[in-house]
Amino acid sequence: MITRFAPSPTGRLHLGHAYSALLAWQWAQEAKGRFLLRFEDIDHTRVREEFYEGIEVDLDWLGMSWETPAWRQLNRLANYERALEQLRAMGLLYRCFCTRKDLMRMDAPQEGEGSALYPGFCRHLTDEEVAEKLAKKIPYCWRLRSDLAGERVGPLQFVDKRFGSLDVRPELLGDVVVARKDIATSYHLAVVVDDAAQEVSHIVRGEDLLESTHIHRILQELLGFPEPEYWHHELVVDGEGKRLAKRHDALAIATLREEGASREEVWERALSQVRQETGLRP
Repeated sequence: MITRFAPSPTGRLHLGHAYSALLAWQWAQEAKGRFLLRFEDIDHTRVREEFYEGIEVDLDWLGMSWETPAWRQLNRLANYERALEQLRAMGLLYRCFCTRKDLMRMDAPQEGEGSALYPGFCRHLTDEEVAEKLAKKIPYCWRLRSDLAGERVGPLQFVDKRFGSLDVRPELLGDVVVARKDIATSYHLAVVVDDAAQEVSHIVRGEDLLESTHIHRILQELLGFPEPEYWHHELVVDGEGKRLAKRHDALAIATLREEGASREEVWERALSQVRQETGLRP
């Protein structure tokens, strides 16, 4: 078994991150497997060196160990470009020149890097229209034709420790971005390439990424990668029932440590939800 924890170094770890890392780390420990740390840092305008270091300090303080050095996605861009070229060669990608303003006018509000449903406007551009936009040097991203990709891979499933066997729905996220305008990859492509390269067999992450797994299984099949098992765990929420974010500094691991909390107390706080699902102990 190989598990991994893959945070973005764009802020400090909070209690929700500790929750997810704990599950991945202890799952590997119980199976006498391997636990990896990987930095998902393609959001390069927001990453900071102190956040890389802070994450490692927090995990070490929480009692976790991992194989070093931790991978950084920014060091692996050539690998994503090769995967992108494979998808292009299959005729499954198209350039999308839409801006955020365009998408808002189309009533297609975007979340993150463009994983919300896209109405497919640029899918129907003619070769001449594309050439004209390229001549004007209009920036573009690459999107995956979800319909063609679904037809190519056929019926797929994935197995989740919590939800059981689920059928893959290619249309669930629409034509997702696989390479952003500012960098030749996206979360979806990079995470699939890296999990395969590191031979990750069991993927632990929050239930907010359950829908993304549908597109990840399609990409794995298209690129000839093995199928991992999944565990989409329940999210740690704040006092108002909202999911934690990096803005919740009061629940940052570093803040709790600075306030005098012990590692055991932080584990207890994080595990208050975990125990309902797993019975794991620190």
